[in-house]
Amino acid sequence: MILWNSLWNNLCLLRPAFTRERTFLWFALAVTGLLTRNDLAGVTSIVRALGLLPLFYYSLLGMFHSKAVCLPKLTRLWQQLVSQSLSPFIYKVNGRPVCIADGIKVAKAGRKMPAVKILHQESESNTKPEYIYGHSCQAIAMLAGTLESLFAIPLGCRIHEGVVFSNRDKSTLLDKLITLIRTMGFKESVYLVADAYYGSRKIIHALLKDGHHLVVALRSNAVAYAIPPAPERKRRGAPKKYGKKIRLKTLFDEPEVMMTAKSPVYGEENVVIRYRVIDLLWRRAGKLVRFVAVDHPLRGKKIFLSTDTALASIDIIRIYGLRFKIEVAFKQAIHTIGTYAYHFWMKMMKPLPRKSGNQYLHRTTKTYRAAIVRKMCAYHTFMMAGVIAQGIAQILSITQTKTVWAAFGSWIRTIRPNVLPSEMVVLTALKNTLHEFLADKAKNNILAKFIRGKIDISRSEGMKLVA
Repeated sequence: MILWNSLWNNLCLLRPAFTRERTFLWFALAVTGLLTRNDLAGVTSIVRALGLLPLFYYSLLGMFHSKAVCLPKLTRLWQQLVSQSLSPFIYKVNGRPVCIADGIKVAKAGRKMPAVKILHQESESNTKPEYIYGHSCQAIAMLAGTLESLFAIPLGCRIHEGVVFSNRDKSTLLDKLITLIRTMGFKESVYLVADAYYGSRKIIHALLKDGHHLVVALRSNAVAYAIPPAPERKRRGAPKKYGKKIRLKTLFDEPEVMMTAKSPVYGEENVVIRYRVIDLLWRRAGKLVRFVAVDHPLRGKKIFLSTDTALASIDIIRIYGLRFKIEVAFKQAIHTIGTYAYHFWMKMMKPLPRKSGNQYLHRTTKTYRAAIVRKMCAYHTFMMAGVIAQGIAQILSITQTKTVWAAFGSWIRTIRPNVLPSEMVVLTALKNTLHEFLADKAKNNILAKFIRGKIDISRSEGMKLVA
């Protein structure tokens, strides 16, 4: 009961994002279903998990397509909930939370699904196909947990490719990521950690304007400039902004200048790295930034950039080493939560060819464009439900660790006391205690009452919950 009461108290903080209470209750029911289902088959799995009457399948579809859900407000409230409920556990450096941004490509076979296009996967792994047909998304997460165990708490995810509503729209993936960051409504300065793709002028200037800082890896052909020397005598014209051009890969050419230190990368022990730190001018930033050239005995050579010159070089290496946490979060979202397991097709849409790219809609009717917008909102609402479900599971893991293990009721060969329970463990604990939550009529919880009135006792799932 403690887990479910905590879950409901967190969900209640999101109520202002819904213009109708009934829509909010259906959304809370959907989050409950995502946390307790046994398969990842979209909306039907939510109906099975909670033993709902078949007619409520269409009520759930209506909720995901509803205009009563304000996605920007829901995203902002969720970010505030994570920051407040996990305030003592937020991973901070120099007093700033550390956030991670990355993209994810989700395979989709539907030929009547807007924004589905052929996507190229750039990966060093040979297990991924080079091209897939699906949705291209960008996501942001915040690091939280304990020193021994950190989570990348998802804050938001959006489909940022595949549909172009106007031929005058020149916005790129970088522009759309900036919009998503600003939608979060961060009240304090953060460090955004990302890969080399995001080390662009647009991202840096937008983050600096909002008071944030960027930590990225750079490509091997990157260049920077020394501070120009002061002119000996006054000359006509503007003074030089940039000094000598420096190819950053040449920072490794002077091994005697490099320092040694124990690797600060998460999970590495008894590994010694060599590094060099230098502050130079970078044209993309238009200001002095910090570069750290790292020679790792196992991972090779890498160059990092921080727009905050007050950030220590070891901290730059450490927080970039935590970037992989968002990959772990993606894996949990796909295989455990089912954040991207939506199957909403658009009946009036013309089937897409298998090798289609962006869908340009500037010559279509207003009715058709409105239908595309409605379907895209349904995808984003489903993804947001998955983001919140995964985030609540992580919050319970961090704040209710002992209660989660007590309600787990299953077996794991090794339970390490210093490691937080995974999302799978939390989901199992929630499944084991769902019937108690629904049966407790003393507290008259509105969510429990809402679910109880929709259970189909003629099916085995419903009978288990009401027995």
